[in-house]
Amino acid sequence: MLLPGPEAQQLATYVGWLLHGAKGAIAAGVLFVLPGALLMLALSALYASFADLTLVAGLFYGVKAAVIAVVIEALLRISKRALKTAAMWTLAGAAFAAIFLFAAPFPLIVLAAALIGYAGALARPDFFPAPDAKGGPASLLPERSRGALRNAAVALALWLGPLIGLVIFCGRDHMFTEAAVFFSKMAVLTFGGAYAVLAYVAQEAVAVQGWLLPGELLDGLGLAETTPGPLVLVLEFVGFLAGFRAGTGLPPLVSGAVGALIAVWFTFAPCFFWIFLGAPFMERLRDARALNAALSAVTAAVVGVVLNLAVFFTVHVLFRDVATAAVGPLRIALPEFGSLDPVALALAVGAGLALLRFHVGMIATLVGAAALGAGLRLAGLA
Repeated sequence: MLLPGPEAQQLATYVGWLLHGAKGAIAAGVLFVLPGALLMLALSALYASFADLTLVAGLFYGVKAAVIAVVIEALLRISKRALKTAAMWTLAGAAFAAIFLFAAPFPLIVLAAALIGYAGALARPDFFPAPDAKGGPASLLPERSRGALRNAAVALALWLGPLIGLVIFCGRDHMFTEAAVFFSKMAVLTFGGAYAVLAYVAQEAVAVQGWLLPGELLDGLGLAETTPGPLVLVLEFVGFLAGFRAGTGLPPLVSGAVGALIAVWFTFAPCFFWIFLGAPFMERLRDARALNAALSAVTAAVVGVVLNLAVFFTVHVLFRDVATAAVGPLRIALPEFGSLDPVALALAVGAGLALLRFHVGMIATLVGAAALGAGLRLAGLA
């Protein structure tokens, strides 16, 4: 959590570094992502090719409704961990208001929360508690730290080298280059897990770039939930659809595959740079109270961001017509209440009961909702 980027993959990379140095980090980091990335590539290609079929559309109709429940379950889980004081609840509320009412950029919310947490820990440590953390296997650090800067420099070159190459050979305005820049930003600004990143993706890839629709982002999240993980592989789905539709001169499936590769490379390659650069100091930083309090504040703000994501998904799944109203500096998504989809509402409520009340597994819930959605669509009821 002290580093930007997908923390699950970075944890695997860090464990590999502790055990076997740079070689262990590479093996652990790559193999943690590779199986899920290959499966996500195949699922993205199938989605792009066959999503218009009635059966497939019905499957994703059910999945979208179930994903609302999945995001709400994640929101409750993060809240229990992060919101332990009144100050943390206030930060979460402020973050939600900032992104929901004012469309504040996610990076600005993260930065503001970190500064508030850091300053708050110095002024009122009872309001901004840091998580309990104790130093780890410090005896390994001297041996593992040798060549850290060299390894970090190589990792930085592997991250930025392809980006520079895309700028030179494709041009700054080419979709592949724009995607590389976008996913590099994701790697730098990913604090709080995949759900927090999706809020930024919804802002940029959906609203600004127009690479995909809100409902398609839900479909991608549903697909990512069915892979071995990590969940942030939903970005690969975004990259595939962006490339598939870009008109790059390549066959659509090939262009989509390149877009998916760009998404995976520029999301995960920076992680190795962060690990090689920061790992020698990580165990020592566990005792930096103000820094840890800053990260706790970021996690609290992420709760507000994920709440916004839950509202965003709910509105776009349950209502067929949604408009954005501008009142001064406010930007509010307002559904047309007459366009409520009662079938989607029923599926979402059923998925929520399955997950939260009866503790049915996530995969089983998604599969069940997909099957119901397909059956209802084929029967002409949805």
